Amino acid sequence: MGHGGGVGVFLVVEGPEGAGKTTLVRWLAAQFLAEGRSALTVREPGGTPVAEAARKLALKSKHDIAPAAELFLILAARADLVEREIRPALEAGKVVVADRFDLSTMAYQVAGRGLPREDVAAALRLATGGLVPDLTLVLDVPVEVGRERQRRLRKEQDRFERQDDAFHERVRAVYRDASGPRVVHLDATLSKKAVQESAWREVTAVSAHSLRGMS
Repeated sequence: MGHGGGVGVFLVVEGPEGAGKTTLVRWLAAQFLAEGRSALTVREPGGTPVAEAARKLALKSKHDIAPAAELFLILAARADLVEREIRPALEAGKVVVADRFDLSTMAYQVAGRGLPREDVAAALRLATGGLVPDLTLVLDVPVEVGRERQRRLRKEQDRFERQDDAFHERVRAVYRDASGPRVVHLDATLSKKAVQESAWREVTAVSAHSLRGMS
């Protein structure tokens, strides 16, 4: 297991704006609860008093923020969240379902903002202590589809959502190219039910493997 020590399962839902991440995170947590397993949901950046303060600066500030300063705000939030919430939950055997994690940083701060990949990857490892998700579900959705969904919801746009289409295309490219044994892509243009069913199949396979490791 990527996180070592505990017997919990660390699941991450990733994807561009309007992909349906938050909805899927809540649904997955409810499914685990229905099965009698304790699940903690977290969002990035956020989840602790320090992380929420950093979120407000990084996402809601009316001021221009240098890309490196933005990165450190987001990593400060992540470091506090990992230390105070995610690791203790995993060590207690819980399922943790996160709305964004390290892949978002590579998408938004490296591809989006143009920060150097190696430097960001090293800072990421420091912030997370090397914590690796057991499964990352990437919700694939075209930029224009995600934006239209957000327009329909009439939600107020944060600093990232206000970026131009070229920025969001660079972000999406990172998500589309993400690969590895712990990364699964789901077509988020399908119905909510279809996405949920596909996600649950992947999640149960991973959590069953984790539980076998406890015996």
